[in-house]
Amino acid sequence: MKKSSFVAMILGTISGVLFALGMCMALIPEWGAFKPGVVFGGTGLLLALLTLLVWRKLEHKAPVRFSGKAVLSIAVGIIGALALGVGMCFSMVWNKMAAGIALGLVGIVILLCLIPLTKGIKE
Repeated sequence: MKKSSFVAMILGTISGVLFALGMCMALIPEWGAFKPGVVFGGTGLLLALLTLLVWRKLEHKAPVRFSGKAVLSIAVGIIGALALGVGMCFSMVWNKMAAGIALGLVGIVILLCLIPLTKGIKE
């Protein structure tokens, strides 16, 4: 295993655990730890960004350049994931099965649109 892969694995694991713990702390009302949860979750996200930067530096890769296509792909991914997640909440939390399934399917279709957006359509 390369040094860069090992460092990325360790930092990625730590950032994932911090983010997950922070989200649990913030979203489970019985824990009563909303503010510390937001801090933990934010720390996890910042560490994930730091992991990406450190890994690219260790791999001697150029910094990430954002183009219009990259920004559009990120926006479509976020919208699709949110639609799918809200559809799941409608179905499982709020007991609105039909609306949840419809919204979840819309989210899946939006996420499927990422394939031709990023890879393109070829003959």
